[in-house]
Amino acid sequence: MDTSGKVILEVRKLSVAFEQYGRGLKRKVIHAVEDLSLTVSEREIVAVVGSSGSGKSLLAHAIMGILPYNAAMNGELLFEGRMLDGELLRQVRGKELVLVPQSVSYLDPLMKAGRQVTKGRKDEESRKRCRDILSRYGLDKEAEGKYPFQLSGGMTRRILISTAVIEQPRLVIADEPTPGLHPEAARRVMEHFKEIAKGGAGVLLITHDLELALLTADRVVVLYGGRAIEEAQAAAFSDESQLKHPYTKALCRSMPQNWDPSGDRLCVSGEILAYMRKEYGR
Repeated sequence: MDTSGKVILEVRKLSVAFEQYGRGLKRKVIHAVEDLSLTVSEREIVAVVGSSGSGKSLLAHAIMGILPYNAAMNGELLFEGRMLDGELLRQVRGKELVLVPQSVSYLDPLMKAGRQVTKGRKDEESRKRCRDILSRYGLDKEAEGKYPFQLSGGMTRRILISTAVIEQPRLVIADEPTPGLHPEAARRVMEHFKEIAKGGAGVLLITHDLELALLTADRVVVLYGGRAIEEAQAAAFSDESQLKHPYTKALCRSMPQNWDPSGDRLCVSGEILAYMRKEYGR
């Protein structure tokens, strides 16, 4: 994929912390994301990969401006070269900057799928665009007239994607878009994001599934304990020697195609886990 286009999103030294209060006035600060930097360009898919609790979804929520009330954020977010402050965020969120959320519960259970894709608009142009998008993702007119509970898991995922791309966004943030899907359905969903990128948008893919991410991603950013420990081209994961960090190499070895019949490469070794705890204290 051609990734020589302009930078759409730039994250500079992003940090997100939370305050917790115990008994009395005892206060504890949890550093959930620390000093995280990355970029996403047009026609590019950047995958952010890490285990649960590594800060992946917090990155998405920080960009979208939907962090919890008790979160403190530092660093800079730039959208097409402009500081993504409150005013710009209000202008682009839901239009040029869209989120494909992790859970299908974001869909309104009392509204038919087609109405959700058009965001309630009933004009003929919006309805035609809705039908075109649903058709592109393998959904027919019958799906347009159904409620979310009447659709399969894969179909509701495609409805979520459709609600995002109907606005012709510049950046799509996909937060764990494939949990619970059959592998073949998950691969089809990933192909949909590839189509979005080919159309000129940038895609920030947040996932714990490295194997799935490598099907479509151009670059991979690996998170551990809220920190970006390595960034590499997706092609580097075909040869472990091209990777630098022990944890990234362990992730690479954990993919099924790299399993050793002896079992020596099935998981992250105890030595690597000990190294990570010593290095990052997590």
